[in-house]
Amino acid sequence: MATPTTLPATFVAANILTAAQMNDLRGAFRVLQVVSTTVTASTFTTTSSSFTDITGLTASITPSATSSKVLVIATVNCNISNNNEIIQLRLARGGSSIGGGTDGTLFQDSPTNARPQNCTMIFLDSPSSTSALTYSAQTAVPGSLWTFYLNRAAGAANYKGISTITVMEISA
Repeated sequence: MATPTTLPATFVAANILTAAQMNDLRGAFRVLQVVSTTVTASTFTTTSSSFTDITGLTASITPSATSSKVLVIATVNCNISNNNEIIQLRLARGGSSIGGGTDGTLFQDSPTNARPQNCTMIFLDSPSSTSALTYSAQTAVPGSLWTFYLNRAAGAANYKGISTITVMEISA
């Protein structure tokens, strides 16, 4: 894909882009492919203090160029069994954390077990690869002190939510 290297360094109101510059803009920063997975099941739970993949919340993509970026967006509908505690989530590529510290992203749980929440994480990855890449959402329970619930409330099993992960290849 073309990159906007021939664009003017500065642009003033009277300037007009040439045809070549317009073509550079058309080829840069486009979405080349999109892969999305939706999980509706509410059967995944864990008490593990180690980060683990959330069952089904994965998406695989094969970038077309090493210069491509991959935009990862995950929305995890979840709850934990202890009110007002921390939900630990992170994004991973091939099982390794991306875009977060060692504790992942921390979300404050709701003050009641009957109200799960949507926790959204977004990261622009630069994998420098043309091999198949698998992205996932992961969770850990601090100290294994309570239970993480996907797509349901801890105190109300009849609540049904959905979780998604979407990956997009972006041309450089």
